[in-house]
Parts: sequence; structure tokens; C-alpha cells
Amino acid sequence: MKGYWIALYKKIDSKDNLKNYSAKVTPIIKSFGGRPLVRGGEYECLEGENFSRTVIWEFPDYESAIKCHNSEEYQKGWALAKDTTDRNLQIIQGFSTE
Repeated sequence: MKGYWIALYKKIDSKDNLKNYSAKVTPIIKSFGGRPLVRGGEYECLEGENFSRTVIWEFPDYESAIKCHNSEEYQKGWALAKDTTDRNLQIIQGFSTE
């Protein structure tokens, strides 16, 4: 089953830090098989809490998504933005209807 990162950004205090983080981690995430499905973009909040940014990455499997997040390379990249960014991040196993 595929794995997914779903990041809901509550607050971004430094867009520069987030930009540097993104530039650093994108090739790292891709090296684990990650493929971006959603990265910001126009949105409308219809119910619940409003988040200023949503990012969804798809991975070949749940284990790769976990390994990527826990990797030393990714954690070094996240350090560029974590002090100025408040987000919820979940790693979720997908399912098949086939």
C-alpha cells in the first residue's frame, strides 16, 4: 500500500526559511520515491480549522514514507524551518479499492 505525508501548516513565520527547507528536502523526499501531489495552491476551507498551506506527498509504500521522515538528511533539512513553522504532519497508509 502506498504511503502519504499530509502536512497542514498552521503558521509560517518565515517564508524564506520554508523556501530553504523546501529546496533542501525536495530531492531528499524524491530519493525515497516521494511524488508531490499538493503543494500549496488555491483552496477554500469549507469546514473545520483553516490552514494556510497544505502539502501532500505520495510514496511507493508506507515504510518508505516513514524512513524518509526519520532519515538524518530529511531531519537536517526540516531543521531549517521547524523553529519558524507550526504544522501538523501525518504519515498515512493508503488503501486500494481494487
